[in-house]
Amino acid sequence: MTTTHEMIARQQPLETEFGYRSTAADVISGRDLAGRRAIVTGGYSGLGIETVRALATAGVSVTVPARRVEVAEAALEELPGVEVAAMDLGDLDSVAAFTAGVREAASSIDLVIDVAGIMATPFQLTPQGWESQFGTNHLGHFALVGGIADLLSEGARVVSYSSVGHYRSPVLFDDINFESATYDPWVAYGQAKTANALFAVGLDARAASRGIHAYSVHPGGIMTDLQRHMPTEELLQRGWVDAEGNPNPLFKTAAEGAATGLWAATAPELLDRGGVYCEDSSIKGVVADDHSDPATGGVKRWAIDADAADRLWDLSVAATGLDPFRDARSATLTVPA
Repeated sequence: MTTTHEMIARQQPLETEFGYRSTAADVISGRDLAGRRAIVTGGYSGLGIETVRALATAGVSVTVPARRVEVAEAALEELPGVEVAAMDLGDLDSVAAFTAGVREAASSIDLVIDVAGIMATPFQLTPQGWESQFGTNHLGHFALVGGIADLLSEGARVVSYSSVGHYRSPVLFDDINFESATYDPWVAYGQAKTANALFAVGLDARAASRGIHAYSVHPGGIMTDLQRHMPTEELLQRGWVDAEGNPNPLFKTAAEGAATGLWAATAPELLDRGGVYCEDSSIKGVVADDHSDPATGGVKRWAIDADAADRLWDLSVAATGLDPFRDARSATLTVPA
């Protein structure tokens, strides 16, 4: 199994020809992707639709799971080779129904890009009893990949959208549902984004022997539908918009925000860097636990910690009933009733 020491070694900085303002079209240009099949969550708005557009233009057949099927179909109708299927990422039963349909219809999957997510939401539980940000952003994607794991082709890649928001919190294994601590929507978001990064670590450790690799990415600051739960006053206070509602000019466009995920999905230089956290189509390295300036880039050690990834994997297996790429390690964990 991969160790934390190995993950830190893989996470050493890596510069590329791309950067902060590179777009989805830039990083995918020249890649031979014709004939491949992909699943992209959140693929009908924001970063997701830019990801789907770039893949479809490159000849990839894309399936977009969507809670609002008619909205997704309308948004994607002009893109070739794209289909929409019903799925609510926050409901594990709905995810199971979607993956069952994929198993019936597809012979193989080459790319899974997990873009969808929720941010800083009011406290609520998923139908299965998990805090909604953790349940949607992490467990929903774990169940999605677990449900189609046997279809992943040799050379397939899974890209898990994390965020610099992971700086806010490691996974709070002793109180994931905030039953003891007062619920803080940003801490809950940080926990979920750390879980997204750890999922890539755990998945790569288990799937690399089959030639399957996983990566997590921070797309950068972008104004999308993700901010829908934030009041205007908070957006102004954080400097994310001005008084007229215009986004901070330092933010990326959606096409720029989609670049790192597509780079992670296709870059040959990442073949020996499985499980790493990527940003600006590069690798920035590891930062100290008390580092608080997201502008410098980099990942917290707790988001690439192999032991935490194993513990999260075991929790996720218990929560979903799925055990993709079985591993000998296990832990005794409490799962909400």
